[in-house]
Amino acid sequence: MPMLERPVSKAGWTRVAFGDVVRKVNDRVDPWDSGLERYVAGEHMDTDDLRIRRWGQIGDDYLGPAFHMRFKPGHVLYGSRRTYLRKVALADFEGITANTTFVLETKDPARLMPELLPLLMQTEAFHSYSIKHSKGSVNPYINFTDLEAFEFLLPPIQEQARQLSLMLAFDDAIIAAESSREAALVVWRAMSKEEFSSRAGSGSRLADHYSIASGQVDPKADKFRDLPLVGPNHIESVTGIFLGTETAQEQSAISGKYLFEPGSLLYSKIRPELRKAMLPNFRGLCSADIYPLVSGPTIVPEYLLDLVLSDAFSAFAISCSMRTGMPKMNREQLEQFLFDLPTVEHQMSYVAAATGVKKIVGECAARSTRLFVMKKIILNRVSSDVV
Repeated sequence: MPMLERPVSKAGWTRVAFGDVVRKVNDRVDPWDSGLERYVAGEHMDTDDLRIRRWGQIGDDYLGPAFHMRFKPGHVLYGSRRTYLRKVALADFEGITANTTFVLETKDPARLMPELLPLLMQTEAFHSYSIKHSKGSVNPYINFTDLEAFEFLLPPIQEQARQLSLMLAFDDAIIAAESSREAALVVWRAMSKEEFSSRAGSGSRLADHYSIASGQVDPKADKFRDLPLVGPNHIESVTGIFLGTETAQEQSAISGKYLFEPGSLLYSKIRPELRKAMLPNFRGLCSADIYPLVSGPTIVPEYLLDLVLSDAFSAFAISCSMRTGMPKMNREQLEQFLFDLPTVEHQMSYVAAATGVKKIVGECAARSTRLFVMKKIILNRVSSDVV
């Protein structure tokens, strides 16, 4: 029987309340006299990611009076505001957080393994309960006294150890896939730097080798309303992956509607430091915040994509983007970029090599996603109330 279909025997499991096995740590300190260096705010914690990848330095930024809760390695941090963001993190260093972030630990490691606590808090049952019992509409929050009443089935300690071993195996596989992805990205960035840095700033205007599709269309027209809609938020930074699912009919409020054909390069002109560009293989509509670039016969579309994602082009775009409000690159500025364009044969040779590396990036990302989904399915099945 496949792993995801194998039934879980829950004989000997006991129903407990969260507060029976978990305590809230109230270790109040003065951040300035604590001798600690790091603080963790809500924006440093990512949805559905137990790792703390970012933090602030005490003394570098203003810390409000709420930042007085000390956490230590092994403590679980939980964002009690906007619980629908599902922010649960496992600390691997000592620091300070705000009192709106709960610092949690198990009461008795012999009853609930500390390593299992963050996994329990990642389950759909826990998140659903927390969201349901949150108070307020604008900035909903949950009190720890409400969390204490959350009930779940607690397995015997031997079964906890078995579950933990399985989850750690998934984590190891996910980390390996992410490490492979990062390594492939390093290779791609090195190839990009070698290819484009020395060619930027000389030669002809890049604008001589592309055209910009223009002319707005009516998204409500029958022939356009079911087309995919692309705005800057639908493009993943640097990698150019399409994240959107909306159609023009579903998202009519977006500014502008420009028709693009497959193979057009979509380049986001706002916040150029984010490096958002993509080559869609579909017909669709894009917002006025995107330039739909149509490659001419002298430039290969995939080469143009890597060019606008390169360090050289990004530095140019950032330096000339308008700084009034949202940084933005207008058409005239875009047309001033100079580039020593190589032959089409050279471009195709570069594209072939870069495409192979980017394929590895995509495969590793897909593998990591599949493993994460499998882990969640198993975790939610084990934590369900079905005995």
